[in-house]
Amino acid sequence: MGGITDIVFNPELPPWLLAALAAAAALPVAYALARRARGAPWRALAAAALLLALAEPTLVSEEREPLADVAAVVVDESQSQGIGDRRAASERALEILRPRLEDRRNLEVRVVRAGRNPLPQDGAGRGTALFAALAEALSDTPKDRRAGVVLITDGQVHDVPADPAAIGAPVHVLLSGAEGERDRRLIVEQAPSYGIVGRVLELKVRVEDAAAEAGRPVALSLTKDGGEAERHVVAIGEQRTIPFALEHGGKTIVEVEIGAGEGELTAENNRAVVAINGVRDRLRVLLVSGEPHPGERTWRNLLKADPSVDLVHFTILRPPEKQDGTPVRELSLIAFPVRELFEVKLKDFDLIIFDRYRRRGVLPQVYLGNIVDYIRGGGAVLEAAGPAFATALGLYRTPLGLVLPGEPTGVVHEVGFKPRLSRVGRRHPVTAALPGSEGREPSWGRWFRLVEVATERGDILMEGVNGKPILVVHRVGKGRVAQLLSDHAWLWTRGFENGGPQAELLRRLAHWLMKEPDLEEEQLRATASGEGLVVSRRSLDESERRVVVTGPDGEERSAILAPAANGLAQARIGVEGIGLYRLDDGDKTAVAAVGPLNPLELSDVRTTAERLAPAAQATGGSITWLAARAVPDVRRVGRGQTAAGPGWIGLVRNDRYLVTGVAQLPLMPPWLALVLILGLIAWGWWREAR
Repeated sequence: MGGITDIVFNPELPPWLLAALAAAAALPVAYALARRARGAPWRALAAAALLLALAEPTLVSEEREPLADVAAVVVDESQSQGIGDRRAASERALEILRPRLEDRRNLEVRVVRAGRNPLPQDGAGRGTALFAALAEALSDTPKDRRAGVVLITDGQVHDVPADPAAIGAPVHVLLSGAEGERDRRLIVEQAPSYGIVGRVLELKVRVEDAAAEAGRPVALSLTKDGGEAERHVVAIGEQRTIPFALEHGGKTIVEVEIGAGEGELTAENNRAVVAINGVRDRLRVLLVSGEPHPGERTWRNLLKADPSVDLVHFTILRPPEKQDGTPVRELSLIAFPVRELFEVKLKDFDLIIFDRYRRRGVLPQVYLGNIVDYIRGGGAVLEAAGPAFATALGLYRTPLGLVLPGEPTGVVHEVGFKPRLSRVGRRHPVTAALPGSEGREPSWGRWFRLVEVATERGDILMEGVNGKPILVVHRVGKGRVAQLLSDHAWLWTRGFENGGPQAELLRRLAHWLMKEPDLEEEQLRATASGEGLVVSRRSLDESERRVVVTGPDGEERSAILAPAANGLAQARIGVEGIGLYRLDDGDKTAVAAVGPLNPLELSDVRTTAERLAPAAQATGGSITWLAARAVPDVRRVGRGQTAAGPGWIGLVRNDRYLVTGVAQLPLMPPWLALVLILGLIAWGWWREAR
């Protein structure tokens, strides 16, 4: 603690009145001095003593406690600092600089580590934010106590303030990398955010490499969801358009990567990731009803309720050979366009539904054979079987029998029963957690017809009378087939015995047939959540699952997935770096992006002084390349003085203090003023009387 003494004036009268009194006293004194009166000097002293007494001079003694200045050292721990020996150079600089700062009197040193967490809560991916961390660290320090700021970084800082002088102290930059670094990077200049499944999309990219010859060819690979790579060639410095197509609806992770250049810093920015939302064009569904029945309108209403579905519906009212003499104009019918639908435009349909179809000579065998080829090539067929399926007129006695999973036994059960989920059905996404399936007894209503089949292939999802299959799904080549072995699902729609989830069941079934990613029974997925990955594995197999996660830095870690409900197994894995993570459980692979897909932090990893030069210049600071020079010495300078020089950096000395106590002593108490004034007046009279 220290003290200081000062004299202050605390007049009771306003200043203008004191000035008027001083002027009034000066006139007679001036007159007396002009006439050389002997008592004039003493009268002037008496007037001065009176004015001084009215000003009430006080001797003030303050006890002051000096306030330490604050110096902040911000250490960049962002991802680009992990390149080469930058992080080690930064730590060495901090180790040398800290004792030099702490040895200074009246200086508080705050070390701030910033840029380590790459996962902003808002997902914006703003890059390295050192000044935001600095502002938080100095939020309790007024500008008149800030001595200076030292940034230990590679210069790739993305939140430099527009007015650096507002920091209120010199900003000194210590660059951890070396000048003249070279690096190759891939830039995505234009990418679609969504696309129609199956249509060609375009990705525009450019390769930058200042150390390589412009126009030099570079190999580029494009992968979708971690699948097989497509090979392309791009030229350095030139924009290239890469065509590709989405294979399914929902999110598709497209990864583009180029080969590493000679002597470049890192390959992290040699790849780019784009998330594209795939949407299907209007789905074309062909519904063929073999005969009118109560459930026919249920199918039609379900499909027409979806605005993305183009429905083509035909009901076969009579076979071609039937001739009953009814005039054609009274029938109001059109001929079934067999050749156009099942040969010319067959592949245009995403799903074909046979509803209570029976062979009546309408579809020749050759066209049914076309449907088999359509399925194996990636098409989808759903058969909602009626009683005719158990007879020789059923579809199983056609080429479709090669792909249908259920072979009819000839028995049709017409008794009341409640469909139940099988053991596989409780895990399959088509029927898992189907509303009403909770508990031992389903809450939905009964059906009254089941066509019995024998199954040697496919997955049985629902069972009926005596555990007989009622819903079977099967994969054939690239396509899919499903059999619903009852034509009484419409009872749920009508609300019979509380109804049931018929619309939800048929919606899931149709979307599974059309390869909706969310309804795949074997799938591995991961989503970013907070600072970790939530890994989910859906499978019909109940065995334990172990997944291996490979981070963007190549480091592998594994985790055992804990079983959950409805065929799911999950685990949460903590992650530290931004980028693309690859997952593999031996059967399935997946990719997941953590943080921004193409982080600003890795867009350019070369050490640079350009970004921070304006801040250093505006605040009177400096920039030092640690690879070329030693860590600078530290000096204290006065505010307004030069804060940097060869081999040293300056921290401002503010000399701020806190007053802890005050003592006051009046210099002209009333009794003393009265004695002094009367004494001077009397002495003046005595001098004049002689």
